[in-house]
Amino acid sequence: MNNRRIPKYILLKNELLSWFESGKLKPGQQVPSENEIAEQFGLSRQTVRQTYSELEKEGWLERIQGKGTFARFPGRRESELVKTIGIMTTYISDYIFPHIVRGAEAELRSRGYRLLLSSTDNNKDKEMESLKLMTSQPLSGLIIEPTKSAEGNPNLGYYLELQEKGIPYLMINEKYRELECPLLRVDDELGGYKAADHLLANGHTRIAGFFKRDDLQGVNRLKGFLAAHKARGVAVAPKRVVTYTTEQKNDLPFRQALQLLSGAEEERPTAFVCYNDELAVSLMGAALQFGLRVPEDVSFVGFDDSMLASASGTKLTTLTHPKTAMGRDAASQLIAMIEEGLAPGDTLYEPELVERDSVVNLNVNV
Repeated sequence: MNNRRIPKYILLKNELLSWFESGKLKPGQQVPSENEIAEQFGLSRQTVRQTYSELEKEGWLERIQGKGTFARFPGRRESELVKTIGIMTTYISDYIFPHIVRGAEAELRSRGYRLLLSSTDNNKDKEMESLKLMTSQPLSGLIIEPTKSAEGNPNLGYYLELQEKGIPYLMINEKYRELECPLLRVDDELGGYKAADHLLANGHTRIAGFFKRDDLQGVNRLKGFLAAHKARGVAVAPKRVVTYTTEQKNDLPFRQALQLLSGAEEERPTAFVCYNDELAVSLMGAALQFGLRVPEDVSFVGFDDSMLASASGTKLTTLTHPKTAMGRDAASQLIAMIEEGLAPGDTLYEPELVERDSVVNLNVNV
């Protein structure tokens, strides 16, 4: 603001216009008072008043008697503005994510918002690109599924930028621990506990557990799996606990399952608890390679109650995930944050066991 060749009110005007372009000022948002701007930039109230008058004439500002000055877009009434909410998930078209997106989209459309979608493919660099894309345009708020939530947050600066710009956001499935934002998630630890406990109650003591370790959902499901064994006094053999990363998910679990199933009958697992239904269906294929029957020879429990759970030949016992309801609830809560300034608490969904055909009761043969 120290360029003497350009009038100070013009410099201030350009600065405030940049706030509109960056999203720091959004339509309907109250702008700082003349006194606050004067103090912030070391200008006289007369200079600020002249700037505000120019912006009001051009349609960028609107003074409302008794309330203050508010931002708007030139030539458009507030009711005509298209409000946009972004959704960033690890995947969009795969597995349970279309249900989450559909739930959010239905709620957003009914409330007059449009949806901007972005996928990170569970890659930190792509998460950074998605955040850049989202923050490069006017945005009312964001629904975010963090990428590899168990591996920290190298993109912290972009999240702090959201806060700096006043863009409300919340997270689904999990969140980065250092961020204070609302979270909607499944009680994954309880789900892992229920899965293992169901098998233990049915007489299985040699249970293999396969869990993803680069997101907190997998970490917590493993925690519950181990807790169930401890509660029933059953030791967990180290070789029967397999963890893997996103990059390994298409080959390592299958290879490890083949290795476990290739052992002597008295050593091989009688059951598997799997990170999700997608993995369970894959590992059922590994059992079939050895001519093993599901569930007569080996039982399986998945997670998420996806379409895959009932699409295979043997219907899969699994734990529920709210999917559509989570998307709808996330959208509803974010709109409340945007329109009413509310700060909702976390939402925890309790997973329920859905018993189908993939688990045999070994107790009946005792």
